[in-house]
Amino acid sequence: MRADLIERYDLRVPRYTSYPTAPHFGPAVDGVRYERWLGELDPAAPLSLYLHIAYCAEMCWFCGCHTKATKRYAPIASYLDALLQEIALVASKLPARMGLAHVHFGGGSPTVLKPADFTRMVGTLRDHFDVRPGAEIAIELDPRTADEDYVIAMAEAGVTRASIGVQDFNPVVQKAINRIQPFEVTERVILWLRAHGIHAINMDLCYGLPHQTVGSILETVERAASLRPARIALFGYAHVPWMKTHQKLIPEAALPDMAERWRQYEASSARLQELGYVAIGLDHFALPDDELVAAQKKGNLHRNFQGYTTDAAPALIGLGASAIGALPQGYVANEIAIERYKTLVRAGRLPVTRGIATSDDDRLRRTVIERLMCDMRVDLDSIAALYGKGGEIFAPELASLTGLENDGIVRRDGHRLVVTEEGKPLVRAACAVFDRYLASGEARHSKAV
Repeated sequence: MRADLIERYDLRVPRYTSYPTAPHFGPAVDGVRYERWLGELDPAAPLSLYLHIAYCAEMCWFCGCHTKATKRYAPIASYLDALLQEIALVASKLPARMGLAHVHFGGGSPTVLKPADFTRMVGTLRDHFDVRPGAEIAIELDPRTADEDYVIAMAEAGVTRASIGVQDFNPVVQKAINRIQPFEVTERVILWLRAHGIHAINMDLCYGLPHQTVGSILETVERAASLRPARIALFGYAHVPWMKTHQKLIPEAALPDMAERWRQYEASSARLQELGYVAIGLDHFALPDDELVAAQKKGNLHRNFQGYTTDAAPALIGLGASAIGALPQGYVANEIAIERYKTLVRAGRLPVTRGIATSDDDRLRRTVIERLMCDMRVDLDSIAALYGKGGEIFAPELASLTGLENDGIVRRDGHRLVVTEEGKPLVRAACAVFDRYLASGEARHSKAV
């Protein structure tokens, strides 16, 4: 990447896992409105669920999630009771008993639960929903807290995919982010997963961490690929200590500068492809026979709060403190504070405290942004036509793209846009041109790369 582009596009822009993005949610959408939206869902359509386990055994200093660290199980058990109550409450507001196409357990760390409690949670879901044949049931797994009994419980509960947090295998980097996780620990968990029939395995890596170098991250990439996970996500560390105060424990002097972050991203991305992985969108990589690759080729890849996905369910229901849901009518976000969340649920109230109703213009722009993020190209005429508009409505945005065109980030042929190979790492900057909300929330986003 040219040095002048690195400097020019050192911007704070959203990751575009939603549009409008979370900084623009507000209190106008509450539990009462959410209840109405749930009741309006098509009972024949599949649902996707995200369940947030808001606890970890200890805090990783790089973490940007809503989570709390605890050594005691009592707070976790209390939280789980509330989560199970919320499952029943949400199900009671739906127009019928509905089917599930995707279920994702995230956190925090779902592996802080006891195996029996994880089994109980999945059982509660099956009590209130129909898990469709072929449904994906995925869990985020911390190798440091998952033993073989937990993996057996996952398999018996029907888990089909495990997403393993790694970030980096280098001991110096691990110490700097307070996540000591030797390679052997990760390898052992993967062997357990495969031995018990869970073969769809994801792995999360991170660049831009303290003390990382191009050489060290390439070593991590090669060790990760040696375990042959089906998918590898390569995220840029978002240093936002004004939002996540535990990140102040990371020595800023040890963080790579922007030029070094670019080199780490480009080198690790290239190496993953040399090792046989196919680049998916901005930051995912998958083996050639993975369904993400097929979806990308067919143009039906999607993007949601978990990243790139084949999940096309029209509604994603978020459960747990801070969980976000996406419905045809708009977005909803649960109460972040765990005790307040539990109080609302125990009172029989849906714990949504903010959100945003989406307009036709929002949905139009969301489609443009999603196609850019997923396909690295978009036909504005075709998308505008879906909403009864003509591509000329994007005249202001097309005029704003001149700089990106001149810098070789995008190419334009009439109302067709293509992100160039060099511009691919900056696709979020291209998406931001179509974001009508960005100016009022820019300071709350991470850097573009």
